Amino acid sequence: MEQLFNIFRFTTEDAKALEGKSIEPHVHDFEELIIGSKGKISHFIDFEDETVYAPFVSFVTRGKPHLLRPQTHDDECDLWVIRFRSEFMSEVIFKMYGYFHNRANVTLPTDEIFDRLTALCQMMYDETQRPSPGLAVIKQLFMTLLTIINHERPTNIQSDSANSASETYTHFLHILEENFRRNVKISFYAEKLFMSERNLNIVCHEVMQQSAGEIIETRKLTEAKNLLINSNKTIAEIGFELGYNEKAYFSKVFKRKTGHTPTAFRKEMKQLIS
Repeated sequence: MEQLFNIFRFTTEDAKALEGKSIEPHVHDFEELIIGSKGKISHFIDFEDETVYAPFVSFVTRGKPHLLRPQTHDDECDLWVIRFRSEFMSEVIFKMYGYFHNRANVTLPTDEIFDRLTALCQMMYDETQRPSPGLAVIKQLFMTLLTIINHERPTNIQSDSANSASETYTHFLHILEENFRRNVKISFYAEKLFMSERNLNIVCHEVMQQSAGEIIETRKLTEAKNLLINSNKTIAEIGFELGYNEKAYFSKVFKRKTGHTPTAFRKEMKQLIS
């Protein structure tokens, strides 16, 4: 996905047009949040197949294999689909990974909540349709949407996985959020979690199919993208802020992970935003 942010509505007519069509499991190069106020989805993710009835929220992280089919229920379907690049919401994206990694589909308790969520979605959509959309406006509306979702999520979701890899991974993300700018090794995080590096890597592979080092590096580079887009700091300053002592090494890691140099990425994003 080239845009930083995209939002569209999926209607009853869209769901009916999809009936009988084949959908293959796939991965996204973006994050996807679905707000369902009517209808249902059949969602295969994390090796489980689940049918979820509205009202619900579904979050699919970038790179996670899944198959999602929107369907009508009581002859209705009304979904808002929000797609965004992780750097657009770097402040909260890893918190979302923590909130949803062990439960991609969450049913929220009342329709009243969805009145607020759908109103925010409509406002974001309206902003995208303006001749010069305000990304800062969209970002604030999206932050409000996420705050409401997190506040209204059933409180037992996190406790479902007590004493499991899922809970350990959530604690890891909390520690990572506080320390990712520091030049510390994986052993630092393992010690904070009272476990060995090997066991931390086992947990990360079980939950995200990535090593702890890959997750740490992804967090750093997500913030690097955010700073490249939203600040005038030099490449060297950004690298140093994120624990890379040499500009050349930071640029090398950035290009290896993203396919672009930091300078080329900043130029491309400025063109998209302007």
